[in-house]
Amino acid sequence: MAVGNEKKVRILRALIRDEPGFLGRLAQTIGEFGANIGDIVKLRAAGDFNVREFELYFDSDEQIELLLRQIESLEGIEVDRIYDPVLEIHRGGKIRMRSTVLVERIGDVRKIYTPGVASVCEAIHRNPELVYDYTALGSSVAIVTNGTAILGLGNIGVHAGLPVMEGKSVLFDRLVGLSGIPILIPTRDVNTLVETVIQIAPSFGAIQLEDIAAPECFEIERRLIEALPIPVMHDDQHGTAVVALSALINATEATQQDLRDLSIGLVGLGAAGMGIARLLDAYGVKEILGSDVRKDAHHRLEELGGRPVDLNTLMAEANVVIAQTGRPGLIEPQQVREGQIILALSNPYPEIQPKAALQAGAAFAADGRFVNNALGFPGLFRGALNARARRITQEMKIAAAKTIASFAEPGELVPSLFHPDVHHAVAESVEEAAYTSRALAAEDEPLV
Repeated sequence: MAVGNEKKVRILRALIRDEPGFLGRLAQTIGEFGANIGDIVKLRAAGDFNVREFELYFDSDEQIELLLRQIESLEGIEVDRIYDPVLEIHRGGKIRMRSTVLVERIGDVRKIYTPGVASVCEAIHRNPELVYDYTALGSSVAIVTNGTAILGLGNIGVHAGLPVMEGKSVLFDRLVGLSGIPILIPTRDVNTLVETVIQIAPSFGAIQLEDIAAPECFEIERRLIEALPIPVMHDDQHGTAVVALSALINATEATQQDLRDLSIGLVGLGAAGMGIARLLDAYGVKEILGSDVRKDAHHRLEELGGRPVDLNTLMAEANVVIAQTGRPGLIEPQQVREGQIILALSNPYPEIQPKAALQAGAAFAADGRFVNNALGFPGLFRGALNARARRITQEMKIAAAKTIASFAEPGELVPSLFHPDVHHAVAESVEEAAYTSRALAAEDEPLV
């Protein structure tokens, strides 16, 4: 099974003469230039013309320019504008803070502000746990980045990475009703970042670390988990790991194999690679191979019990290959073996296109647009916050992975991001796993 190639999307707005043949002529021209047509929307009539918008998918900017020049030569058709809908949807930002209560009269103000709010403050002062009942703290997550590892684009800075953090916020709200608030900390100094997060942590119910480069990300997460009494999770490590494990559960079930007995090869041992390695180890996988250009990454894998190898050896020996290097085209089709499972997870450009991996003999292939951590992190944080957990444990992550896998339809590795039930089911399974962990913990260890 292969999943998708990345294409450029544009919206073409054109005036088309309202007579038979002109709309068809434009559609035919678009097809001749190799573009796919998505939605076609009629906006309005304008005299003898109709104004329509075409959603078009291209392989390259050059293809777009050639098509526009050809359309300009067509009689009865005039291009009004062409624009990038991805840029347009980001214009002005994607999030804002808003009230959840109506304030229409002075009596409402007296309830939500002075003097009425004082009684709530006093109640929380007497019993600090009530802050979760009478404020938004239990539904808020700080999305913290230093901009050093944005998607597969690298160290592009906090402002260039802000659209990603806003996207996380939108998904938190849309999928599980949490408020995700971007926090930008432009430093590579571990001490500065850790101390800054510790100081702001009382404002949030949980901390999601995002797009922070390895190896700093490992120490930052470890120190924050030790220092804070609320859930802290580096999503690039653990959200990715959860969804990768979900995909592998279904892929190995479809091929009638036991995941624990397979050789798993990790191409890239940065944040995502090591997060996957640790979760697979916790799940019971016996053999984990890893390839990376950095020797310190090999050392981390060896500490976990894995075996560092070069890329050619990994491709020759591994039953399952999971790549997350940020290097498009790193894996050549001739390196793929018959029956391998290939997950090339770097966004936005995978190490090998799923279609190419499938044509080379892979049993299953997918990229990071479909095996995406957005299936994991919303439910993980919602469940942890519902349980008022102080940690997100491996047991909670495995519970999330199994639940995600269970919602996949026949032929899917993982379910759709917008499956109506998956995120709340993940939250419930994570919450249950948190309570189980708490029940099994020693009396002197209040951590989940």
